[in-house]
Amino acid sequence: MSEIETRRSPTEPTSPASSPPAGHNLGPPLDGHTPEWGNDGIGNYFYWKAAHRAAWKNPSPGIVAFRIKKAERLGLTYEEYTLEILERGRHLQIEDVERIAEIKRARAVRAVNHRS
Repeated sequence: MSEIETRRSPTEPTSPASSPPAGHNLGPPLDGHTPEWGNDGIGNYFYWKAAHRAAWKNPSPGIVAFRIKKAERLGLTYEEYTLEILERGRHLQIEDVERIAEIKRARAVRAVNHRS
């Protein structure tokens, strides 16, 4: 027999005892794997993911500049100000003192939790 005929393929099992069961695709085990959407079913995961991408898609430079100026005047970050627009459907005003304070408190709590 020539050397070529006696070599085994890298995917060929070394012995029949260690061969995978019929129908196995030799992929990674699925035990313990958590899919991106969690273990509670897929639900509307892909709809939400597409909506999230669309909401945070790059707006025009003029809109970004406007939001940055407004956020700085209110003492918020660009992300906090934009998230408020996306969640509530309205731009924060200087008169929205309570809501601005609530956002800043939440930021402080996140910072404390992030450090621990």
